[in-house]
Amino acid sequence: MQRLLEWTLEKIRSESSDFSWMEEFRFEWTPLTRSAIVKLLEGQSMLLLTDERRVWFKSYVLSHINEPQRQRPFLPVYDMRAMFPNLCELNRTEDMELVEDMFSISFPNGYFIWYIGDGEESVSKFPYRNEESLLWLIDRELPESFQLRGSDPLLDIKLLQLYKLFDQTLEAALFAQLDMG
Repeated sequence: MQRLLEWTLEKIRSESSDFSWMEEFRFEWTPLTRSAIVKLLEGQSMLLLTDERRVWFKSYVLSHINEPQRQRPFLPVYDMRAMFPNLCELNRTEDMELVEDMFSISFPNGYFIWYIGDGEESVSKFPYRNEESLLWLIDRELPESFQLRGSDPLLDIKLLQLYKLFDQTLEAALFAQLDMG
């Protein structure tokens, strides 16, 4: 069984598209990815949330992560906005707590939020409240998050590359090909 950091480096180097930019970021990437995948393997649900500019990416992830032809177990990944469309309208702490209570009841094995987007977007307040969130932040640096630059002309391509790496890591973990410890 291979260790995640070495496996990640091999995957980055074997990618046919230009993914070399990711080599220097693998040390930030690996613990965040490990944490999210371990939670999924333990039965927690992942609530996917993006800012408005990355809705296309959310749709891409949701349409690919549980494709039937993948021949792997379906994963509990859900569109957070689809479950609560008025999310952006909530500003009071009490309202956010009510939504969090609803999610706790709905997901008794636990849940965490995977947020991809602008770190200053109003909808980002939910993942910031949850210490377990997987954060791919654009133009904001926070500890325990993966940062990307919004001015990067290759941002969309990088998001797709990152998803591919995340998905490959998830699949390898599902089939016990990785040491997730």
